[in-house]
Amino acid sequence: MSVEGTWDLSVSTPIGKIKAVVELRRQDGVLTGTAHGAGEEVPLGDVALDGDRLTWTQAITKPLRLNLAFAVTVEGDTLAGTSKAGRLPASKVTGSRRPVRSEAAVQEPKKLP
Repeated sequence: MSVEGTWDLSVSTPIGKIKAVVELRRQDGVLTGTAHGAGEEVPLGDVALDGDRLTWTQAITKPLRLNLAFAVTVEGDTLAGTSKAGRLPASKVTGSRRPVRSEAAVQEPKKLP
């Protein structure tokens, strides 16, 4: 199963819903990624895919300084699971993969009728 791509995430935390974008890619056979949200960009650590279960860690500084551990199940272009920050209760995570635009669609201008 491929999980590579750009994912729009919603994390339901005690302080409200937080939107984030996670980019996953394979580099030299290793799954890596970056998360964007709350005005910061952070690398993902310990990215692992075991069947349909995807896990990673990340450290954030906004809105609070936290070390997060994500565990989600991927089904096609959607995912669902949890994010855990230390002793805090787990937060529900949902997400969807952005459609991949073909290179031809990006480079060819649309013709008007």
